[in-house]
Amino acid sequence: MPTYEYRCKSCGHELEVFQSITAKPKRKCPECEQNALERLISGGGAVLFKGSGFYETDYRSKDYKQKADAEKKSGEPKSDSKSEGKPESKAEKKAEAKPAKGEKKAAPKT
Repeated sequence: MPTYEYRCKSCGHELEVFQSITAKPKRKCPECEQNALERLISGGGAVLFKGSGFYETDYRSKDYKQKADAEKKSGEPKSDSKSEGKPESKAEKKAEAKPAKGEKKAAPKT
């Protein structure tokens, strides 16, 4: 049930009333006892969470949580960019892949 705010047009008294949506609006002011109450429009339409707390990370995916844990352990800040330096050209990539003539291929590291 919502809480409605009222203000008396006559004496200016303000009050809040917890009442059903289908209930008729109050008209009689409890202070001056005149039929001058008006229901105010308020910003009370938000959802209220009661309890020890709700956090943005409560509903994150498992993948997000794993990445966040890995980031904490490594101590490195998260970076969106793939490479900060100059991207490699195709020629540089080929040079790394093929050894020059007369050179032996290095054994894979294990």
